[in-house]
Amino acid sequence: MTPLGPQDRIWIAGGRSLVGAALGRVLARAGGPTAVTGPEPDLLDRRAVDRFVARTRPDFVVVAAGPSGGIGANQRRPASLMHDNLLVACHVLDAARRHGVRKLLYLGSSCAYPRDAAQPMAASSLLTGPLEPTSRPYAMAKLSGLVLCEAYRRQHGARFVAAIPADVYGPDDVFSVEDSHVVGALVRRMVEAERSGAPALELWGTGAARRDFVYADDVAEACLVVLAAYDGEEPINLGTGGDVAIRTLAETLREVTGFGGELRFDASRPDGAPRKGLDGAALAALGWRPRTSLRDGLEATVAAYRRRTDAAAVAV
Repeated sequence: MTPLGPQDRIWIAGGRSLVGAALGRVLARAGGPTAVTGPEPDLLDRRAVDRFVARTRPDFVVVAAGPSGGIGANQRRPASLMHDNLLVACHVLDAARRHGVRKLLYLGSSCAYPRDAAQPMAASSLLTGPLEPTSRPYAMAKLSGLVLCEAYRRQHGARFVAAIPADVYGPDDVFSVEDSHVVGALVRRMVEAERSGAPALELWGTGAARRDFVYADDVAEACLVVLAAYDGEEPINLGTGGDVAIRTLAETLREVTGFGGELRFDASRPDGAPRKGLDGAALAALGWRPRTSLRDGLEATVAAYRRRTDAAAVAV
């Protein structure tokens, strides 16, 4: 057990990311560790990261940084996604080790699991089979981060732990048709279709692929649980323990947004991995349970997107 108190300082590397922003909100509500504030260094610059950690001296670090994206982004920018995520892991982990951070939590990705891993996916399946081709470079980088945590533990005795979040979504999502993950892209497209009165909306894939969707603030609470109570070498999953078909997600979003048109699935487009449900037994054993249902989380996410676009329209 690693007690986290108000006297402790925590650096959220990637504090403006989806999970990073949620972790900042949860910390503010919980009254626990104090988040390190101020401009974040360029995480691709090793010296800048080192100077930042040396100056701020955090007790804890959560690595919630590194670019990501859906199938489209992985098809267009595979080298950039891999390169940047590798550098983030190398720079932040090494600075944390050299400057005596008490504990570090590195957040990987469920893409690191083999494409055809047994369901629900457990950490024992890592490195046992080929990765999903549509996200292989990005997945290799996140997988390397998981292994790097293990390597620092073995060579330096560093208290570095790794976690694998499920498909995270929430109010601070990236709402880009081209670069976002499935929830962010669908929220934007569904709201725009509802506003324009479109008769139909075409979606990638068959709709049969299944994902474990988890709300960002729930993941943030899970991060604090892991920092306090988990110290294993094996990565721990941060997910709900269930999964939902993309078609079900889309139909739920249609209800939430009020879009009255038809949903048309284009089977000529890739689905990605057929199924990515995470085994949540280890996290549940630590006492964590998701607070937010999929519908409630989608309602909050849609409301946030509407506010953002309404404010942008007023500004123009």
